[in-house]
Amino acid sequence: MFKKIHVVVAVSALFLTACGQSNTSSVESAAPTVAASFPVTIENNGTSVVIQEQPDAIISLSPTATEILFAIDAGDQVIAVDDQSNYPAEAPISDLSGFTPNLESIVALSPDLVVVSFDVDGIVAALTAAEIPVLVQYAAATLDDTYLQIAELGTATGQSAKAEELTTQMKSDIDAAIAQVPAEAAGLTYFHELDNTLYTVTSATFIGSVYALAGLTNIADTAADAASGYPQLSPEFLVDADPAIVFLADTKCCGQTAETLAQRPGFEGLSAIANNSVVELDDDVASRWGPRTVDFVKAIVDGVLTVTAK
Repeated sequence: MFKKIHVVVAVSALFLTACGQSNTSSVESAAPTVAASFPVTIENNGTSVVIQEQPDAIISLSPTATEILFAIDAGDQVIAVDDQSNYPAEAPISDLSGFTPNLESIVALSPDLVVVSFDVDGIVAALTAAEIPVLVQYAAATLDDTYLQIAELGTATGQSAKAEELTTQMKSDIDAAIAQVPAEAAGLTYFHELDNTLYTVTSATFIGSVYALAGLTNIADTAADAASGYPQLSPEFLVDADPAIVFLADTKCCGQTAETLAQRPGFEGLSAIANNSVVELDDDVASRWGPRTVDFVKAIVDGVLTVTAK
């Protein structure tokens, strides 16, 4: 039951950030000398966030931000991460919650920078009132948003060079993976499963935009409630659409596999099952918009190559 609740909350969080929020950030140095000089001023979603000194007591309440911080060599500057930040292994996981943040628990750790993925219960205003710099990094809508957030965290932590290096490497790796997709894969249909009640994503989401890089067609784009970005399909809709590839992003939360999918009533005739074209994804890799998006792209490409090789 806990795992199911977590899926619902996570999907809700993505839905909320997709509605009316955009990643609008820019950075300027208050003293333009070297790249890592402080103070720096970051324009974060319409708010000027001033970071006086290079932070060494960062709290991340966003699993994606946690992954970015460690990928840009700012891990040693992080003192605590939220209870969902399970990667990398060395991240100092705590009982802090990004979904229901507790101001007193955060302040008690004396952070000099807090990063969140959405503003809930007035936490941003409360932290600002406590004179703690806070950056809000909403769920990315595109890879460009991801690259902007990496740059923002690079500037905020004094790790701009590593942030630029990471972005360059990600772009190169993604381009190399997509280059493997054969021309005949264009238009292949797919279904991305968020949980075993058939919640999914449309092409208007970050996840959907990643699939679009490979030229795939999302069956959920024609669903009745596709406008939400995260529609729930009926079994009949899925069977009628009969996607060429099924990607399961609920292997951790819901224990789903190609075998469990085939055991669902009416699904045994799906082409993806008959052709062994069910791809079991890592839930976290497939839902976070950070450095491991590269791994997500590679998993998609592997799935496409499996189909086109037949």
